Amino acid sequence: MSSSRRTTRSARAVLGASVLALTLLGTSACGPDNSSADAAAAAGAPALGLPSNLDDLKKWKFEDWEKWAKDYALPAATKGFWTLEKLLQAKPDEPIAPPAPQPAGTPAPAQPPAPGAATSAPGTKPPAGQPTQPGHPTTPAAPKPSSTQQPASQAPAPPKQPAQPPAQPAQPSQQPSQAPAQPPAQPAQPPAQPPAQPSQPGQPPAQPADNGNDPLPKTVNAQAVQHPYTKNAVHGKLFADEPGAAAGAAAGLNHAQCSATVVADPAHPGKSNLVWTAGHCVHQGKGGGFYSNITFIPAFNSSAALSGGKQADEAQYAPFGVWGATQAVTSPQWKAEGGKTGDAATHYDFAIVRVKPADGAKSLEETVGGALPVWFNAPRDQLNVTEFGYPAAPPFDGMELNRCESGRPGRLSYEPTRPPMLVIGCTMTGGSSGGGWLAVKDGKPALVSNVSVGKHTGDPMYQAGPYLDDVAAGAYDFLSKKG
Repeated sequence: MSSSRRTTRSARAVLGASVLALTLLGTSACGPDNSSADAAAAAGAPALGLPSNLDDLKKWKFEDWEKWAKDYALPAATKGFWTLEKLLQAKPDEPIAPPAPQPAGTPAPAQPPAPGAATSAPGTKPPAGQPTQPGHPTTPAAPKPSSTQQPASQAPAPPKQPAQPPAQPAQPSQQPSQAPAQPPAQPAQPPAQPPAQPSQPGQPPAQPADNGNDPLPKTVNAQAVQHPYTKNAVHGKLFADEPGAAAGAAAGLNHAQCSATVVADPAHPGKSNLVWTAGHCVHQGKGGGFYSNITFIPAFNSSAALSGGKQADEAQYAPFGVWGATQAVTSPQWKAEGGKTGDAATHYDFAIVRVKPADGAKSLEETVGGALPVWFNAPRDQLNVTEFGYPAAPPFDGMELNRCESGRPGRLSYEPTRPPMLVIGCTMTGGSSGGGWLAVKDGKPALVSNVSVGKHTGDPMYQAGPYLDDVAAGAYDFLSKKG
């Protein structure tokens, strides 16, 4: 985003653009053109009745979401579009890259006057825990042999880089109460310090002393999940076509792949058709458009039919079918502000997708044998996270479901006025975007976040995901009731 654009708009205008950009997508008729609608919001038209701060957005009810969502439509997924050839052509949708390091002496961006903006205070030092190198250097990390047996198509996990890794702050000595099974135990993190809400509209909330950042976590090697994926059938791959030039589409250059997870539908208990993923897996963000032919394949390659470069028919690599999307919703912040590097928008980089069963067929939840509840506003100190996903960029090939037993997540913040993201050590790469983060609640797994940001080289390697607060809960409740 242009810094001049951020600093010349009032807080109300910026939040107005975010609110109007809320994205309910249906296969029914489209409403007004998105660009003109966003322009009207940016002008701060008084008749729009926009909330004056982020706290008000968290209080939206169904009618509020409906008012802003009705003007956006999702292209219907074409039945039979995703042939095996197209699936194999699909490029990994990369997690958002952390910001590049700033040269010495570079001033920090100016602080916005109110919540909902996306910069830091004038003269503020870079937040503790920020990465010290770009997220995507041109030279990938070299793989190292793993003591864990991997499927034929699964590359071994990359090691930590040799000499001169980025200096890390001292780690706390306290260990989490539930240590992960395979990787090294994660250090305990300090208690969460969510930003306080403003006492009056227009006032910025108080910022935590550390700007919402903990020391970066240690690298945790991804491990391939054992075939078949019967017990993990809620996890799958999400395929979509990015908006782009017709020539690129014709050449298959717009095919993209992410990861996603089946989640429960409160309005349709036991019969959910909802899938959770990243916002950047369904929409390009600021100035972009929606993806088309969004399709979910649960338990992709469960039988290893495609492992090791083998060929297979649809019944073998898609044991629970191919599910086309009919609706989706992402956050107002992602639609209006989202970009290619970590910033304020990634704090709300999530999406919920509704898929359609075949005529007369069972729901997605009934078909795969379950769906995960979503844990909103989860106490950070109670979380021990396991991430699932289908990494497809080297050294992985996208054919295997992987997991990272990453322990307690830390905090990572690009905008102190928004809830800090969750950050964990994990070596998964592009293609894992949108993959579900699970933690145990009341003795059962629940989804607490999804992959948004990723640093895949150097040491440490980590991924970050949004903290699912009341904004995410409102979007989820809305799409649930809308179906």
